Amino acid sequence: MGKNKTRWFEFVRWVTLIGALAWITTGNAQEAANRAAPPSADSVRNPESSSDSVRELREQIRDLQAAVAGLRSDWRRALVETAELRRELDQVRARTGLRDALLRDAVAESETTNPGAAAGPFQDSMPGVPQNAAPKDEKQGHGMGEHEASPEEEYQLLAGKVDDQYQTKVESASKYRLRLSGIVLMNLASNQGTVDSIDLPTLAYARPAGNSGGSFGATLRQSEIGFEAFGPIVAGARTRADLQLDLAGGFPSVPNGINSGLVRLRTGTLRMDWTNTSVVVGQDGIFFSPGSPTSFASLAVPALSYAGNLWSWVPQIRVEHRVTLGEDSSLLLQAGILDPVSGEAPPAGSYRSAGPGESSRQPAYGTRMAWTRNVFGAPLRVGVGGFYSRQDYGFNRTVDGWAGMTDIEVPLRHQLSLSGKLYRGKALGGLYGGIGRSVLFSGDPTLAATQVQALNSVGGWAQLKYRPANKWEFNAAFGVDNPYATDLKYFPYPHAYGDATLARNQASFVNMIYRPRSDLLFSAEYRHLTTYTITDGGNSASHLNLMMGVLF
Repeated sequence: MGKNKTRWFEFVRWVTLIGALAWITTGNAQEAANRAAPPSADSVRNPESSSDSVRELREQIRDLQAAVAGLRSDWRRALVETAELRRELDQVRARTGLRDALLRDAVAESETTNPGAAAGPFQDSMPGVPQNAAPKDEKQGHGMGEHEASPEEEYQLLAGKVDDQYQTKVESASKYRLRLSGIVLMNLASNQGTVDSIDLPTLAYARPAGNSGGSFGATLRQSEIGFEAFGPIVAGARTRADLQLDLAGGFPSVPNGINSGLVRLRTGTLRMDWTNTSVVVGQDGIFFSPGSPTSFASLAVPALSYAGNLWSWVPQIRVEHRVTLGEDSSLLLQAGILDPVSGEAPPAGSYRSAGPGESSRQPAYGTRMAWTRNVFGAPLRVGVGGFYSRQDYGFNRTVDGWAGMTDIEVPLRHQLSLSGKLYRGKALGGLYGGIGRSVLFSGDPTLAATQVQALNSVGGWAQLKYRPANKWEFNAAFGVDNPYATDLKYFPYPHAYGDATLARNQASFVNMIYRPRSDLLFSAEYRHLTTYTITDGGNSASHLNLMMGVLF
């Protein structure tokens, strides 16, 4: 469009100049002829006529000079407009070149650092997906060993996403931006042995009489959806809220209800972030024991649950403060109060009754301090945390639950890293410690004469991660949860909220994760479970899970 306009101005300019020169040439020739011709008899006899001719000629010359001046003005104006159009064209080319450069840098970074980063609130819930805000462009072929996405395809995808920033994809009732993210995940599960849940096994049981000794099933109930809203700046703090849901909230009592998973609240938080301080309110993971092993076979329940991995999604209020210690190191301080959960299943119905934690009439307390330093381009992190919660079981039977824990993340090489957690505590059923039990009873918990014994336990897990290429990831992990035998044998016939005979539970797994594109993943995992009881010894089971997921 700019080139066509420039050519039109050039054409008009040359036509005008040629016409003006012809006009000037004709006028000058006429004037010269008049001067060279001898005066006629009429002019001699009538000098007024000659004077009128001269006056008329001068007026024509003045008109011609004015026309030439106008042509010069138009010519200058055309030159200015042409220069302006060229400047605008150069700016457009510069912006296009900058955008292309940024997109190519993004593709290069995606190819060399982390092609599978997830974005948005969903990113935090995805195992093995490092935090990278731009979740969000983790989208990309199909099949192991089939067509791999080329840099050109990645570039086209990122270019399309840049163009999409000028569109409103999710509309909210407020003027603030809303982002949608999630994963559609298909799991095929095969078990050998008897487990508590065929698609999310955590415990192994003895084989009942008549049991086939195995199972097979498929599910999409581990699919997730997340919403992230970006609010205004309040008192100098950026505000943000996120909500995460999945379909693992149980099953309706209808035919084939196992394929109609109910929506479940996972986490929902509101944040106020200053430069070095944050306030977080809502339901979130326990901040004093962060992180879980990497497994897409266990999205609805974090991997190694009941096997040394303390976790829970708990309503809480916490404060975080970051201290910069140097160019490559920092310190994170966290403290907060939490809903005092104790692990018991609530009674059926729509009304909430007080459990042992709520009956104590005080919140639970947590704190953590973590030191981070960059090593091999990845964070080396060491954290220590503490937890306290009082539980009241009625009739003046109170228990003090507590825990001390540590978490580590150590990059061994550019492609190899080690992570894990250790804990020691008491009455931790609400955090999935002690194999889900906080206390044991000598008899019926509703009777005043029944005694209560808090359950001590120790456990932890470790994971080795190997990433030989950007699209491949291999993980091996082991965890164990070991309640104290002296507590388990404190009563001759113990009772508990759960199986009182469980003595130790350990689990291990290996998995492979392949991401041909950042929005597509394939994974396979083998898991082995061994659960010991105080009466029957150990029971084992194995679990094979094949997964395909599409992120959005």
